[in-house]
Parts: sequence; structure tokens; C-alpha cells
Amino acid sequence: MSDHINVLQRGYLGDRADAVAALARMRRGVGKPYGTMPELWGLTGMEALYEVRTLSEERTARAEEAAHTALTLWALHQQSHRQHRMHQPDGPELGTAVRRLMPGAELDEPTRKRFVRAGTASSLPILAQRLRDIVLLLRRDGIPLDYGLLADQLEQWQQPGGLDRVRRSWGRSFHAYRPQAASGATQADQTTQAAKTVKTAKTEKEIS
Repeated sequence: MSDHINVLQRGYLGDRADAVAALARMRRGVGKPYGTMPELWGLTGMEALYEVRTLSEERTARAEEAAHTALTLWALHQQSHRQHRMHQPDGPELGTAVRRLMPGAELDEPTRKRFVRAGTASSLPILAQRLRDIVLLLRRDGIPLDYGLLADQLEQWQQPGGLDRVRRSWGRSFHAYRPQAASGATQADQTTQAAKTVKTAKTEKEIS
């Protein structure tokens, strides 16, 4: 999945019309089960899944749902970011990315609650919707995510006992992150913060 996202990401950053159109269609698949949107056939890179795996029907279905969820969330995350990669292999895990939304040492309670809600989701469709809320915040602040890792974790999340392992990993990465010590805002920092402030109201409206 990571390789397929990398290809789409290069196309989108290069302003290729086919990649821009593909991401627009994939964004409409956020929170919807795999296979319910025929317009996404041929865009999701599932071919690689069947080439490298010989799985039972049940395990194949779990892998499909995980890849579809991660891919559509990335398409939402990448939207409007034409110079920066929102998918970064070996980049931040979900817990780390959420913690980076919180400046300094203080916890931001609304953001923490959204993270908790994602961790307590009872099904993959519910989890996808709650991750959407988080992704909108990450998009607002330009914080990337390792979507290959997320796809693997979403597949594990569906396995017996996998939910607890994924929760443990998300919680560990959230608590292990240490924000950089503030050393005085530069002009660039101030400009970025001003842009974030303008975007916040719009993002909160999308989430609500």
C-alpha cells in the first residue's frame, strides 16, 4: 500500500491531472466499506495485494478493508498540500502525529478526546469515521503520517487480539513523543501559526 500511495503522491505533487482526479474520487470513499464504490476500481492498488499474498477469504477481506481505509484517509489528508508529502514511510505513527497537534507540554483536551474516541471504536467503519476527524486536524497543521504502517495496523486491528495490540502501540507512541523546547517564534513560525488560526474554524466545521 505504501508503494501505491507513493506513486499517487508523486503524481499529485506534480499536478498530474489523472492523480488529482484519482484523489478526488478516493476522498469520497472515506468511511465507506471496500467494494461499495465501483468508481474506485483500478485506483486503489489492490492488485499488489493479490500478487504477493495467498490468503483465506476472511484474511483477504480484512486486508482489503484496511488498505481501502488507509488509502482514502490519505487522499483526504493530502488534499490541498501540493508541496509536502502527507504520507511519509517510516514517518510518524498515529499517536505521535496526534501528540504533535498539541504545542508544548500541555495536552489539548478536545484533541485528546478525539484520539480516545478513535481508540474505543467498536468497528472498522466507526474507526474510519473517527480517524477522519483526526486526519482533518493533521491536514490543517500539515503533520504527516505513515499510511503504510496505518494500513498494517488497521489489518491487525481486525484480527483476534489485534485491537489491544494496536491500542497499545498508539498509546505508547502518543506518550513517548517529546515536543521540541520552544526557543522563541521566528517570523516563519508566526506566519504558520496565523495560517493555522485561520484554518481552524473551517476544520472544526468540517468535523462537526
